Amino acid sequence: MKTSDFYFDLPEELIAQVPILDRSSSKLMVLDKETGEVSHKIFKDIIDYLNPGDCLVLNDTRVIPARLIGSKEGTGGKIEFLLLKRNEDDTWETLVKPGKRAKIGTRFSFGEGKLIAEVVGMGDDGARIVKFEYEGIFEEVLDELGNMPLPPYITERLEERERYQTVYSKHNGSAAAPTAGLHFTDELLQKIKDKGVDLAFVTLHVGLGTFRPVKVDDVLEHDMHSEYYMVTQEAADKINKAKENGNRVITVGTTSTRTIESVADENGRMKAASGWTKIFIYPGYKFKVVDNLITNFHLPESTLIMLVSALAGKENVLNAYKCAVENHYRFFSFGDAMFIK
Repeated sequence: MKTSDFYFDLPEELIAQVPILDRSSSKLMVLDKETGEVSHKIFKDIIDYLNPGDCLVLNDTRVIPARLIGSKEGTGGKIEFLLLKRNEDDTWETLVKPGKRAKIGTRFSFGEGKLIAEVVGMGDDGARIVKFEYEGIFEEVLDELGNMPLPPYITERLEERERYQTVYSKHNGSAAAPTAGLHFTDELLQKIKDKGVDLAFVTLHVGLGTFRPVKVDDVLEHDMHSEYYMVTQEAADKINKAKENGNRVITVGTTSTRTIESVADENGRMKAASGWTKIFIYPGYKFKVVDNLITNFHLPESTLIMLVSALAGKENVLNAYKCAVENHYRFFSFGDAMFIK
């Protein structure tokens, strides 16, 4: 299976730069995974495709303001840090620009010394392992000094931080938003609950590896990034209940999908769990739990379009993407949505 099999031509003007005013008024493409048939709706119409007893699985991670601008101690040279993930020993895996300034032992200052970083090791793909020094609570210091880490394809300034958070975000830790969830409003979620749909919240802290292109020709040679997940017993019980009663499990986003497919046993049973996953889902994968998926439109040749193709079929997905381009759908993080039914 070649990476180039998942290429499609995307005009740059279709990459959404800013979120639309009303989250739930984005376009919604509905793709039938059996027939490949496509229909065009508005996102708030999603409720028409959800049935009482279904379980909707949402990722309640919260994006941290992970982009820090500071200076090198001694020289004052400008430096930019992007926090990718917190390690178990309380160090951080970090992208540093310019990297040549970040040798092991080098120290950097942010916010006139409110936060000090020391490079203590080297990670994968040029990342640096960093230890921070600060007074008080790290999250509060970061909230004061950091900026939202928007993906590299978004060049416009984000006016309101919360627009890069889902309305149900809860647990801090992501370097990027689980963007399929950005379309939901509190009002829409309440209507979905009132219809008798169960909402199950899981957590997967999204790393920027999500946006990294697959650099190998053979898909099977791609090394997936690891991300931390957490599934409560309450969420596991709701998912199990839906499956036992013959109802559907519908995931919101590729991150929710990867989380529950990582945790489920071979019989599709869920239980409370936490840990790190490197699960890589591509065509040929047999889904243990997920029946349907709400997702955004993804980058060409990315692991995300491969996951979507595993559920709906590569030809169906590429045809749907061609249709999305022709109908001027908005792509990527602030873009429109697809429901795979």
